[in-house]
Amino acid sequence: MKKYKVGLVLSGGAARGLAHAGVLQALEEEGLEPEIISGVSAGSIVGALYADGYHPGQILEMFLEKSMLSYVKPAIPKLGLMRMTGLEELLEEKLHAKRIEDLKIPLLITTTDIHSGKAVVFSKGKLIPVILASSSIPVMFVPSVIDGITLVDGGVVDNLPIDPIRNQCDFIIGVHVNPFGEIAAIDGMIEMAERTFNLSVAAQIEKKIADFDIFIEPPELRNYGLTDVKKAKEIYNIGYKEAKRLIGLIDTHVRTAS
Repeated sequence: MKKYKVGLVLSGGAARGLAHAGVLQALEEEGLEPEIISGVSAGSIVGALYADGYHPGQILEMFLEKSMLSYVKPAIPKLGLMRMTGLEELLEEKLHAKRIEDLKIPLLITTTDIHSGKAVVFSKGKLIPVILASSSIPVMFVPSVIDGITLVDGGVVDNLPIDPIRNQCDFIIGVHVNPFGEIAAIDGMIEMAERTFNLSVAAQIEKKIADFDIFIEPPELRNYGLTDVKKAKEIYNIGYKEAKRLIGLIDTHVRTAS
């Protein structure tokens, strides 16, 4: 038997990441709380708040009735268009743990070293700077610098980071909130950046689905954009309902693994 029974991997996806909280609610209701979490970008945000002790419904409440502009501020456009000042302030207010290793549930956060092009995974160190680094979508947001390394969104190289926990868990659930499909048109720079990011992610995800005992990817989320924070409750409910739809299969596999 491995160190942990149930591991959870949470993808990036900006506003769509609130579906992760809905999935967590469904898992909680069935007694399937993760013992370790691997998250990237939005998955690291939701993962950190959950690992800090917040209930999924409380995480939803933090983001209700807010627009994307509540979390970002324009930056001098050299390496990114915006800074995540508002998000940083929210995390500073809400997170009790200041370091990754102080969280109640072990959390591994994936970032990308923009110079080497390799994933950098953090399991300890200051929590908020690493979350912000993991969430810094290139072009959209200014990169972060930690220990002299320039870091951007971990989803650039690994938007579903199973590797950090692959050999530690008996059973692994993956949640991907960026279902891929054809779109009719692209309207503006932000949508272009979003589409480009999704294109880069799509190929890597296809290869990973078989690695999970259960893979959750709510198809309805393709109707929501990266900046649709005001639709937080809808997105949350989509994640919850899709997890509930699969819960029988999840429960069967977990009981078999145990």
